[in-house]
Amino acid sequence: MIGYITIGTNDLARAAKFYDAVLGEMGAKQQWSNERMVSWGAAPRTPSVIVTKPYDGQNAYHGNGTMVALLASSPDVVGRVYQMALSMGAKDEGAPGYRGPEAQGFYGAYFRDLDGNKFAAFCMAPKK
Repeated sequence: MIGYITIGTNDLARAAKFYDAVLGEMGAKQQWSNERMVSWGAAPRTPSVIVTKPYDGQNAYHGNGTMVALLASSPDVVGRVYQMALSMGAKDEGAPGYRGPEAQGFYGAYFRDLDGNKFAAFCMAPKK
């Protein structure tokens, strides 16, 4: 089980504004922050997303092949997260829709944040 993930950024203030809006669409709020990091979660002691300036002082960069998947409660929430991300400057990596075998019910959307990190917002919802 994942406790938290960390995402590197080169501009903490810009990243905080982006994630306040995008993760806010999923009901997450800032849990804490300091001069290097900001954390969001839906409730105390649940998995969280942390954006950080790299500890080694070097530039942050996204991982090739790395992706964080955010579990949404419905296809509507997937769409809202995706649209909010794009409106905040994210790059489109795949519009909301069903992926894979229809019977599987995987509904997702993909985007890259302002630092190039890849995200999916998804839910499991039988296709109607």
